[in-house]
Amino acid sequence: MRKNFGVKPWVYPQPVLMIGTYDENGKPNLMNAAWGGQYDANQVMLCLSSHKTTDNIKATGAFTVSFATASTVVPCDYVGIVSAKQEPNKMEKAGFTTVKSEFVNAPIIEQLPLTLECKFLKCNEDGNVIGEIVNVSADESVLTDGNVDYKKLDAIIFDPTAAAYIRLGEKVGNAFKDGAKLK
Repeated sequence: MRKNFGVKPWVYPQPVLMIGTYDENGKPNLMNAAWGGQYDANQVMLCLSSHKTTDNIKATGAFTVSFATASTVVPCDYVGIVSAKQEPNKMEKAGFTTVKSEFVNAPIIEQLPLTLECKFLKCNEDGNVIGEIVNVSADESVLTDGNVDYKKLDAIIFDPTAAAYIRLGEKVGNAFKDGAKLK
């Protein structure tokens, strides 16, 4: 038996995406956004609506997308519930430090170990932003044999049904290989 819930934004898993931008004065800003993901092989799409972050992206032509981790839950949630319009020092209060991306005019958050560096492509009237990934950078602390190790990254997902952050689990299969057993 199945239970119907009607229309809900329940796509699983929802990554906890941290969107980094500079404002018009070059001050770094960070926003927590769960609605977004891969748009094309080299593009991301973010459902941001109207925010200071959206204004910053349009003004600078760039943004970064980092992934919240289990160890950064509190500051990542904080920058998602507090607007830079109301709290201009929210980055400092959260304890985040930044360096400028070598590839785009946007900040890399030093405490978030995996970052997509993106060039702004377009934004529709609803605030849906599309960006081109021009580089992916990862702190060496999350690498194994030169590749990102999901266990070391310790990224979290958002569970919209429980309003909770969840740690990713264990590997259960091999993509593009296990299904071949049924050929």
